[in-house]
Amino acid sequence: MFFRTNQYQFDAKPERPDPVFAKMLQEPLGGQWGEISVMMTYLFQGWNCRGPAKYKDMILDIGTEEIAHVEMLATMIARLLETSPVEAQEDAAKNSLVGAVMGGARVEDAILAGMNPQHAIVSGSGAMPSDSVGYPWNAKYTIASGNLLADFRFNVTAESQGRLQVSRLYNLTEDQGVKRMLAFMIARDTMHQNQWLAAIEELRADGLEETPVPSNFPQELEDSRVAYNFWNCSEGTESAEGRWAQGPAPDGKGQFEYLANPVPMSQDEGQLGQVDPRLYGTPKAPVPKSAAE
Repeated sequence: MFFRTNQYQFDAKPERPDPVFAKMLQEPLGGQWGEISVMMTYLFQGWNCRGPAKYKDMILDIGTEEIAHVEMLATMIARLLETSPVEAQEDAAKNSLVGAVMGGARVEDAILAGMNPQHAIVSGSGAMPSDSVGYPWNAKYTIASGNLLADFRFNVTAESQGRLQVSRLYNLTEDQGVKRMLAFMIARDTMHQNQWLAAIEELRADGLEETPVPSNFPQELEDSRVAYNFWNCSEGTESAEGRWAQGPAPDGKGQFEYLANPVPMSQDEGQLGQVDPRLYGTPKAPVPKSAAE
């Protein structure tokens, strides 16, 4: 059961309308690395969790918090779209970057060209579950595999990408109300990155999972000849200088080996057999007329 309170986790109040920035904020809302993605990812990871109760509770704590972030962003976008007097945009036009984008056009025209028309046509000046170019949010962005170490590693990536994008947006606005909310979200992403890293350590300490994932697949069944080889598959040998090319592997179960000139391990050239003629694929040789009739 979920309960909602009327008080937001943090303020979502811009100083002035800005439909162009509202379009940009759609990315951390409905983009691949946006708040809808992490909200759905964490909720499904939590609902599917079969591990110790502390992990399930922790995952659902953060998943529920992300619902609040979705609400904050959606509200901020809607408020940025409430009204858009041209005068409120003239200061933005003085910015060298914005001015270059406008290319000397009228501010009114730049606003209309820069905003998402669906904000006016489809949502009636409201936020949408889509990214900054209008691509609808996709459930494929959610990751919930049932393996907590695999999922937690993905979660670190998600929080890193999210923090990166919000940090870039922070530098693209002068609205102090927007900046305050983004600063809050950036700080929460700092916490969440550290949270998932701590959870990864705890999974290992609890003996529940380790590298390589899944750790309970018998390694004697994998091809041990290539388990710790780094293959130099592009021009240049600078990669040989990295930690990944020599010394003990992080899992403590093998030694890295650098292969400067890897060669194919197969003689298979990928030739395919004939397709069923009823599928009308292109054959290797012309079909006799008698066969085609």
